[in-house]
Amino acid sequence: MVIKLKKNIICAESDLGVDVDGSNKGPKVIIKNLKNYSIEKIIEIEKTNCIKSKDKEDLKKNLNAVNDFNERLYRVVKDTIDNNIFPITIGGDHSISIGSALASKKINKNLGIIWIDAHLDYNTFETTITGNLHGLPLASLNGICPILTFFFDGTYYNPKNTVVIGYRSMEKNKKQELNNIKKMGVTVFSDEDIMKFGIESIMKRAIDIAMKDTLGMHISYDLDVINPEFAPGVSVPEINGIDDITAYKIADILVNNIDNIKSFDLVEFNPNFDKDNKTLNIALNILNKIINNK
Repeated sequence: MVIKLKKNIICAESDLGVDVDGSNKGPKVIIKNLKNYSIEKIIEIEKTNCIKSKDKEDLKKNLNAVNDFNERLYRVVKDTIDNNIFPITIGGDHSISIGSALASKKINKNLGIIWIDAHLDYNTFETTITGNLHGLPLASLNGICPILTFFFDGTYYNPKNTVVIGYRSMEKNKKQELNNIKKMGVTVFSDEDIMKFGIESIMKRAIDIAMKDTLGMHISYDLDVINPEFAPGVSVPEINGIDDITAYKIADILVNNIDNIKSFDLVEFNPNFDKDNKTLNIALNILNKIINNK
């Protein structure tokens, strides 16, 4: 049985977690083009007016501004869930998921998390080589980057109920990230795993892991999991990846499990790099499925 909760869309308009500009514009572009949807409220959260750091030597880029943004987002998502409304958070770079996912964990208590992404986002301040904070959120949600979660006083997501789907990063420090992941016990299903076993099998295994001894899941869906031939409008594209049909299958599987999903993010749409609205249309189709439960 699908429970159709009231829904809010929360526009998390920040690109402070990455040295590439433009993902802060993504939520407004999406909302402008979203049609035939039933939403209680659309809430916009803008980044602070600050000088964005792009210094390669700065390994804590925009730390204070990212923390300020996520604290404000955390409060909004928390209030949304408190009012029995399902939060759909549209980013923005993936650092915004620190605020959204922790708000859901605070209210819902015992949750797993599925992180759909080409990247692990499991750096710490000791392993990052770019200082881009959108590379640290999943590690933060497992509690190993407390400087990014200062506003949170609950229990973090258990790594044993944490799953990454679609990993294929070519980043230079991937060995350090993989070491972090292995040490914590997070499950990773790579792009190759999807090709080998099929997305239906991978999603079933991921949901089983996220739901083991928990009461629900937070889903964070990064559009860069998709092959840039189909979705070029992201800040950090990676070669290969899933096609658009597979991206929709993921959304369909999530809808079939919507009773167990407590909160949802869609992140990293960057209209500055989109071509012929390819990425925009994929984002709209995914959101339409989540909003309308079909």
